[in-house]
Amino acid sequence: MVNKQYFKDRVFGIQTQEEFEQLALELFRFQAENNTVYKEYLSYLKIDTSQVDSVSEIPFLPISFFKTHQIKTGVFDSAISFSSSGTGDGTTSKHAIADISVYENSFNTAFGQFYGNAKDWCILALLPSYLERQGSSLIYMAEALIQQSDDVDSNFYLNQWDELYAVLQKKKGEGKKTLLLGVSFGLLDFVERYQISFDDLTVMETGGMKGRRKEMIRTDLHAILKQGFGVKNIHSEYGMTELLSQGYSKGEGRFNCPPWMQIVTRQTDDPFSATRKGKTGGINVIDLANIDSCAFIETKDLGRIYEDGSFEVMGRFDNSDIRGCNLMVI
Repeated sequence: MVNKQYFKDRVFGIQTQEEFEQLALELFRFQAENNTVYKEYLSYLKIDTSQVDSVSEIPFLPISFFKTHQIKTGVFDSAISFSSSGTGDGTTSKHAIADISVYENSFNTAFGQFYGNAKDWCILALLPSYLERQGSSLIYMAEALIQQSDDVDSNFYLNQWDELYAVLQKKKGEGKKTLLLGVSFGLLDFVERYQISFDDLTVMETGGMKGRRKEMIRTDLHAILKQGFGVKNIHSEYGMTELLSQGYSKGEGRFNCPPWMQIVTRQTDDPFSATRKGKTGGINVIDLANIDSCAFIETKDLGRIYEDGSFEVMGRFDNSDIRGCNLMVI
């Protein structure tokens, strides 16, 4: 019998494209029947779900629905609810989570695949705008990774520039694998005060100025950060409130996804038609970890997919609504 446990048992074991496509179709049919908002949306589009027999035919739910509706597959009381930082009109996206272990499995498995075991890292989180509010999925992930770290210096930092600089110098001397996870304006604030040459440091920006600074071209931001931290590459995370999975870039703004997450681009003037690889289009995300909400999300981001499956984020359809953890204008 296909139920939520069926998907939980399979999603993080996906190894092939065939397995991904099979589970995506099964989850689509399950959510098309059991997610009220998605079901109504498909009905509005006059989609006969029984005729959808390939992943390329699956319609994507506009991400704005997370601001106006409860996006739930089935009926449940939320174990936790993640929320976005809000936009100029004060509206926020909300993502109801029935089983937090799914999110934990997602970020732990993905981090392990891209970076290894969190316990082997010193993890420093410079996320002031997120720490200052409730309901951030990024803070939840960072806190969990910090707790898994065996390093006593792993911690959050708000505006403790002196303390952070001292820890970075200490880790440089120890030769310890160190990850500095930071919101873009926080990293810029730091390098304006301190310069360090720590070539083994992994600096990962989560994007966005959160209204604290003017948005920057990604290449310009990364150039400043590379010089300030003395590193060859700046890593990035592609994530958002409405997803339970993240893509990662280890440099040059080229992201890769874990096996249960894929990016599809759509034509900018026709949301129901896909673009070819190498062409800029609107980003659609298939996140099979979104078992309790909707796994098929039409975002407001613009991007490009390459032949090797990696993708680049180019900007947004509407720059008045800047997303905190997934935008770096290019």
